[in-house]
Amino acid sequence: MHEYIGALHIHSVYSDGTGTVEEIINYAKEVGLDYLILTDHNTLKALKEGFEGWYGDTLFLVGCELNDKENKNHYLSFGIEDTYSTRISAKEYVKKVKEAGGIGFLAHPDEKRNHMEEHPPYPWTEWDCKDFNGIEIWNHMSEWMENLTEENKYQSFVHPLKSIEAPPKETLKKWDELNLERPVVGIGGVDAHAHKHNLLGFFEVEIFPYKVLFKSIRTHILLDKKLQSNNKNDFQSSKNLVYYALRYGHCFVANDYRADSKGFRFFAETKNSTYQMGETFSFEEGIILKVLLPVKKAEIRLVRNGKLLEKVEKENLEFNVSSKGVYRVEIFIDNNAWIYSNHIRIL
Repeated sequence: MHEYIGALHIHSVYSDGTGTVEEIINYAKEVGLDYLILTDHNTLKALKEGFEGWYGDTLFLVGCELNDKENKNHYLSFGIEDTYSTRISAKEYVKKVKEAGGIGFLAHPDEKRNHMEEHPPYPWTEWDCKDFNGIEIWNHMSEWMENLTEENKYQSFVHPLKSIEAPPKETLKKWDELNLERPVVGIGGVDAHAHKHNLLGFFEVEIFPYKVLFKSIRTHILLDKKLQSNNKNDFQSSKNLVYYALRYGHCFVANDYRADSKGFRFFAETKNSTYQMGETFSFEEGIILKVLLPVKKAEIRLVRNGKLLEKVEKENLEFNVSSKGVYRVEIFIDNNAWIYSNHIRIL
């Protein structure tokens, strides 16, 4: 498998971000990201103006973040050519994205903060909708704002990476429950705006610099083929491959601020086949789940149907599957949440 590391959920001056598209791309190149997906609110202006493409070794793609008239039900939408009116319901624009051949993910679905009047929560409420592809299980900016208090705000402003702990438990619970019914992909987003804030009344702090956030919550995709950047046809092929991996869950989410997660693998082996994250296959005797880590030791938590099944601290894990279920793993390093795999469904 070929691994590519990217950042999702990013805003530019085309909506409520402070960076130009050119600046954002340059920051991604400096950090060494393989791909980047812009998601300005309710606009595809960067797409229409021709910004998509290869920039050195970084693939830049353009999606958007849709919402309803109440500014709730935010929906990260990739692979579409047009946006939709905020006057229609979430069910309608989710369906339209699907009908257009795009893919979509519920953004920061469990926000509930009430301590920031100027920044209210933007939760997902249309849970009876079935046409979405996945969920943003870990959102950097959302977690930062949810946990912000008077006591920790100065430390949080100065060190925006250190305060990120783990995805919301309720989001992981819903994600596991949904995967009992059908495949639902988990992705991670930075929700980068590069907001500036006046601190102590006399100097301005950029709370979430793009370059800083690009080092935190990342979505690693795994491909059978290498991405190519030689010509226009290669761009379209690479774009399709990235979206294919995200559509089918051939990916994992990691906070790479904690440690470099490149090289993590979670897969299933049978007598005749190998199955990757995001795949579903039938139960048989002799299935082994394998976890490979890029470090000598970390805490591996194996989760089945939303319940902790096994917890070990080592470099690798082999687990003999004795029953059907929906399996994923969480990796903690130095007691910090680090990696979240997508599910392998054995039915």
